[in-house]
Amino acid sequence: MREVTLIGYGSGNVASVRFALERLGARVRITDDPADVAEAGRVILPGVGAAGYAMQRLKALDLIEPLRGFPRPLLGVCLGQQLLFDASAEDGGADLLGLIPGRVEAILPAPSRPSPHMGWSRLTIRRDDPLLDGVQSGDWAYFVHGFVCPDGPATLAAADYGAPVPAVVNSANRWGCQFHPERSAALGARILKNFLELPA
Repeated sequence: MREVTLIGYGSGNVASVRFALERLGARVRITDDPADVAEAGRVILPGVGAAGYAMQRLKALDLIEPLRGFPRPLLGVCLGQQLLFDASAEDGGADLLGLIPGRVEAILPAPSRPSPHMGWSRLTIRRDDPLLDGVQSGDWAYFVHGFVCPDGPATLAAADYGAPVPAVVNSANRWGCQFHPERSAALGARILKNFLELPA
C-alpha cells in the first residue's frame, strides 16, 4: 500500500483529497508537523482560498522550509499549485514558495470568461510526463480558481479559458494540478494514482 502525507494547514480541501486517495488504496497521513514532512515519502499540498493567508499558515506552522527543501515527489493541488511559484498578485502581492519561476496573476474577466474559472475544461497535453501517464488531450478536468499560474517551461498540460491556463506543471520533483483531481472523475483518479506510483 502506498503512503502519502497530506499537509493539513487550515487552507485546504483535505477531507475530499484524502477520500480520493483512500479510494485508490493509499494510506494517508494528515499532518502539520515539519518532522512528518521531512520523513515523508511523498507529499500533497492542497489549497483553497487566498495565497497570502495560506502562506501565513505555512509560516506559522514552520512548514515553508521543509516544503522548499523536500527532495521527493511533491504535488500541489489548486491553490497548492499556485503556491509552488515565486509570487502572487493576490492580496496586494504575496511571496510564495519560490520553487517554480513566475508570478500568479488574476484571471481578467471578459464577456466569454467570467472569473472565477469554475467548471469542466478540456486539457491539452504539452509534453509527456509520468504524472500524465494514460491522460490524453481532450480529457476533462474540474476547475475552480480566480488566479492563474504563468504559462512557461513548467507547463505539462493546459486548458483554454480565453487564454492558456497551466493545468499541470512540473519542475524537478515538484508537480502541480490547477484543477481538482479529487473532483475530476476518472482523469483525476488516474493522476493521483500516477503520483502515488512515482518513485520516492
